[in-house]
Amino acid sequence: MKEPANLSRRDFLQAGLVGSAALTAIALPQTAAAALTKSEGEPLHGLKLGLTSYTLRKYNLDETIALTRDAGVKYISLKDVHLSLKSTPEEREEAHRKIQSAGLVLMGGGVIYMKNDEAEVRGYFDYAKQAGMPTIVCSPDPDALDTVEKLAKEYDLRIAIHNHGPTDKKYPSPLDVLKLIKDRDAHMGLCIDVGHTVRIEQDPIPIIEECASRLYDFHIKDVTEATAKGKAIAVGRGVIDIVAVLKTLLKIKYPYHLALEYEDKGDAPVPGMSESFGYIKGVLAAL
Repeated sequence: MKEPANLSRRDFLQAGLVGSAALTAIALPQTAAAALTKSEGEPLHGLKLGLTSYTLRKYNLDETIALTRDAGVKYISLKDVHLSLKSTPEEREEAHRKIQSAGLVLMGGGVIYMKNDEAEVRGYFDYAKQAGMPTIVCSPDPDALDTVEKLAKEYDLRIAIHNHGPTDKKYPSPLDVLKLIKDRDAHMGLCIDVGHTVRIEQDPIPIIEECASRLYDFHIKDVTEATAKGKAIAVGRGVIDIVAVLKTLLKIKYPYHLALEYEDKGDAPVPGMSESFGYIKGVLAAL
């Protein structure tokens, strides 16, 4: 699942396109430089590249906002470590205010796990609505889907059900989600985690295309091998064909959050996070 040779990770690393907060640009291979010239007006091609705050789970909200800005992206989704599910309405509004004041856009929150308890699920919808989150990235129990669908329509919030790969008994694959929501209200969609998808030895490219109409969030990452043993690693260092993934998202005109979830080195994630953003940006600039 590696990238084509003409857009390999080596090209971008040698070219210094893993810049961002940690690395700086040096030079580009001739073919990549030509592509960059063509797309310099919109290097991300309209993709909303941002961060899932779980990446910075050892940092507080203020630090996470600052590090996201430093990484040169403007979109973020919050894990509950940065905004507790038990927070007050005022705390939720304040978190949104801080994000907006920093020039960032709050794209959603989660992953939130939901049991079939309407009062509990309603509390999660209140949380998202009060914080100004347009999308809830979640993992509801299958028997809770009727309740989730009802509240998604009531609150007018998008639902993005997240697949968690080999250890997920409910939704190991995005296709498991799609099967359950495709005939439900259009508020009901999915979040493809490309790492977990590859770890169950599925090709993410046709899955992205099949799920396109209900794809409301996307977690981009890389893994060391395309098996259940695959571990998190900086984007571009693993086995996922990141070039093909990004090309496919552009092909379907994906309009929602393209969220980096870098799970390695939780105590010191910034270098790997910066490298991952640099690689993604380098690939997009050269397409």
